[in-house]
Amino acid sequence: MADPVPHGSPDPLPPHGPPDPLSPPGTGDDALDRARAVADAVLFEGYVLYPYRASSAKNQLRWQFGVLVPPACTADAGEHAEQRTDVLLEPRTADRLHAELRFLHVRRRTVERLGPDGTYTEVPELELPDRVLVPWDEGHEERVRLHAPLAELTGERAHTRTVAFDLPPAVEREPVLDAEGRTLGRLVRRRGRLTGEIRPYVERLPGPYRVSRLTVTVHNTTEAPAGDRSTALPHSMIGAHLLLSVRGGRFLSMTDPPEWARPAVAGLRNDHTWPVLAGPAERDDLVLSSPIILEDHPALADESPGPLYDATEIDEILSLRTAALTEREKREARGTDARAAEVIELVDAMPDAVRERLHGAIRGLREVTEPPGPPAAGLTLPEGPGHPWWDPQQDPEAADAPSTVSIDGEAVGEGSRVLLTPGARRTDAQDTFLRGCRATVEAVVADLDGELHLAVVLDDDPGTDIRRQQGRFLYFKPDEVSPLREEEP
Repeated sequence: MADPVPHGSPDPLPPHGPPDPLSPPGTGDDALDRARAVADAVLFEGYVLYPYRASSAKNQLRWQFGVLVPPACTADAGEHAEQRTDVLLEPRTADRLHAELRFLHVRRRTVERLGPDGTYTEVPELELPDRVLVPWDEGHEERVRLHAPLAELTGERAHTRTVAFDLPPAVEREPVLDAEGRTLGRLVRRRGRLTGEIRPYVERLPGPYRVSRLTVTVHNTTEAPAGDRSTALPHSMIGAHLLLSVRGGRFLSMTDPPEWARPAVAGLRNDHTWPVLAGPAERDDLVLSSPIILEDHPALADESPGPLYDATEIDEILSLRTAALTEREKREARGTDARAAEVIELVDAMPDAVRERLHGAIRGLREVTEPPGPPAAGLTLPEGPGHPWWDPQQDPEAADAPSTVSIDGEAVGEGSRVLLTPGARRTDAQDTFLRGCRATVEAVVADLDGELHLAVVLDDDPGTDIRRQQGRFLYFKPDEVSPLREEEP
């Protein structure tokens, strides 16, 4: 869609000036395309949840992240009306800020059937051979851009660079046709009014470093009556996030800043958003400010076959579950939303080789394939094929620990039976349930600080044999157990 016409005065790029760093995908900037791919995943996170049908319980509460509602709805909707992004910027040779706000705008869709008398009647569903159309809230992507000289984002002049936008209410009607082209009904989409503002501000920070704080706030300014979340959604920005770019400048990481910048980073304030460096690792002139916590330079997994939207699940599980849907369920999913239909088609047409890739991937092969380096100073590697990492008795350091330890005057070691008596010194809540249990000692081991511990397995644990084979022991200090005599009940 075209950029909404702002009420303010965003500064367009000159016709023959440098290319827009936030130009649409496919313009040749691989770094921006990579950042946009991650931003798309953020935008559509939770858009439609498995099993991708409007009737499913999971899809009764959608739009989980980045929801900015009208100010009057914040209390009842349980959401916020604004986001604030703070990042550190070294302008260097950069003289302009390029920003793009992206969000989804809800379109409430209803289904109407055409009657014999030529009138339309709203119905709960309209069944077609390939799909079942039902009422649904669709999300339409919106973009608002800002291009401004950095020099005009400081002091009193900053307010003149505010970009205000207005998306007026609208109604759209789409006919529903059968295979012969006859009209069976129509889809009616209603959009509520949505207004908002983007306010950028740059402040030079004191000190010897030429660094500035860039603040960009996004406000939902829609005048709407108070209401709950469902009432507020048609007037809300959903999945709202920012892409920021400064060609010739440098953004500093908020999660791993240089040591000299840590005090300044500690003074930043980010409300309902999380800014990270975007694009490949060698780029530091792009930032994605996301309502979801990400790491710097996030990227989509190469193994991902396509957007599945319900990212709280694993791609493999979603694909297998979707493939197991009945034909009726798939028809309803196709009629729920175009993106849900794409998921069904994606899974139905997925080759076995692609499905197998979803089972797992090994990262960091460098550590496996590179020849081992020299051992660290003071470390003696065991000879031969090595030892099981989980077996304390075969650990080359195990010789430093005695075979038994004296508790209440008795020697306790491998095979000894003990009563677990952990005290208040330990903070693990699980210990509360283990107090008074009987256990068998597997070994006496020493940690790196030279303290002794008893590796034990519970006597009444039905998985004791498996735990013993896998080396999944519980560890207690000698003062947290007491010897158990066989005659004790």
